[in-house]
Amino acid sequence: MPPYCVFCNIVARGEPANIIFEDDEIIVIQNVLRWAPIMLLAMTRDHKTQAELWATSIGKVGAIASEIGKQYCPGGFRLLSNFGYDAMQSQEHGHLHIVGGTHLGPYA
Repeated sequence: MPPYCVFCNIVARGEPANIIFEDDEIIVIQNVLRWAPIMLLAMTRDHKTQAELWATSIGKVGAIASEIGKQYCPGGFRLLSNFGYDAMQSQEHGHLHIVGGTHLGPYA
């Protein structure tokens, strides 16, 4: 049995989520974390690691994330991707963060 993945369960409708966009390959959901007014997650429907996402699907995921970012954050937004423990990646299922809705300030 594969390990538990909250994002795979959301895709399968086994767990609730506020779905912003979906097609046959990509899903965008509202992040449960609220560090900024707009925090969305864009990912492939099928389980891929962060490295696999960037190697195979980042073009499509990035294009959709960019369009969603323009709609939800007309003043500007960031697309972020965390790789590994030191970068605070909490889910193995590869995804992009769409963050905005306020002036985000300088990088940490």
